[in-house]
Amino acid sequence: MVDFGFADWLTLAQTVGIIGTMLMTLYFSKRQIQALKVDTETRVLNDLDEKRYRISQLMIERPEMISVVAGPTSGSKPEHVVAYMVAMVCAHAYHMRERKIISDNEWLGWLQWIRTDFAEGTVRRDWIELKLGQWFDPRFRDFIDKEIIT
Repeated sequence: MVDFGFADWLTLAQTVGIIGTMLMTLYFSKRQIQALKVDTETRVLNDLDEKRYRISQLMIERPEMISVVAGPTSGSKPEHVVAYMVAMVCAHAYHMRERKIISDNEWLGWLQWIRTDFAEGTVRRDWIELKLGQWFDPRFRDFIDKEIIT
């Protein structure tokens, strides 16, 4: 049997400490990379929504431009563009909720705002008559159709 001296025990403890530190560093680095990925995706999503918002502003200023993206028989009133922009903001809030960026409390406020917009304004009518849902992803469309409109 081998006798371990004090120096051997210190060397062993140092090795275990180094390995433990490396494992902890690896674990926290992985978590940080995942958080960075979510931040990057969120930034990209925000940039795209900002671009879509600028296009919508142009369409409000010049309603005849609506036919460029929606066809000549679509709604060509600025009110239709505003309804689309309201739906776009709702979609953005919904996607931020899916990504767990909006807290439960904030989401309750957004959910109430979405329900009110679709219940009291013309957004609901435009969503149905102009088929605004075709411009949004299927999960958001299902959310509006099944949880807000019905």
